[in-house]
Amino acid sequence: QVFLQESGGGLVQAGGSLRLSCVASGRTFSDYAMGWFRQAPGKEREFVIAIDWSGSATHDSPAVKGRFTISRDNVKNTVYLQMNNLKPEDTAVYYCAAAEEGSRWYMSDGKAYSYWGQGTQVTVSL
Repeated sequence: QVFLQESGGGLVQAGGSLRLSCVASGRTFSDYAMGWFRQAPGKEREFVIAIDWSGSATHDSPAVKGRFTISRDNVKNTVYLQMNNLKPEDTAVYYCAAAEEGSRWYMSDGKAYSYWGQGTQVTVSL
């Protein structure tokens, strides 16, 4: 079992930045690829960005390319989502998730992800 806890959400003006963190516990963090997903009210869950278990490869969605970056610290068991130039359409609950090593973590359907956090709200105002 892997337990995930997100933090860092909040209210920010358009054009601003936020950094989300997700701390993992329960199993060896470096055995898992990590991803960020989001869900806006009335919409389906959407893939945002992901990173492999070593931190050497990432994959992002076109909606956030050039604005969001993902990183991880395998010593601190933490994955980060740096969000720059935020837009109102980025408003959503953001979830981190863990996918086991060797899985298709880069797929945007999220099916590779077995463990999910509770989410943190990000609201971007005009």
